[in-house]
Amino acid sequence: MNEPVQLARRTVEVVAEKQATDILLLDVTGIASFADYFVILSAGSSRQMNALREDVVAALKEMGASLHHQEGVADSGWVLLDYGDVIVHIFATEEREYYQLERLWSGGTPLIRIQ
Repeated sequence: MNEPVQLARRTVEVVAEKQATDILLLDVTGIASFADYFVILSAGSSRQMNALREDVVAALKEMGASLHHQEGVADSGWVLLDYGDVIVHIFATEEREYYQLERLWSGGTPLIRIQ
């Protein structure tokens, strides 16, 4: 089985290749009891959000990870993919600014930031 950090880093690779913007890998091990890593990213359209979701699910499935839960749809501006220790947040730009997860989880440690 892959380590959570490997799944998180693979997620960053996949979304960067697919032109996601403002990608953040955040280590929340010391401040969240339900996950070790958040991957937070922005997409320019609902179509891109769907493509990113599909690509992440396919890439992590190849690594043997199973998606525990998904919430939201692209049209809502926020899709959450729950892989247990890794939570992926795919945002439309406006919703990301509104929810400000980086501020909410500011006690976490940024491991990777791709603007």
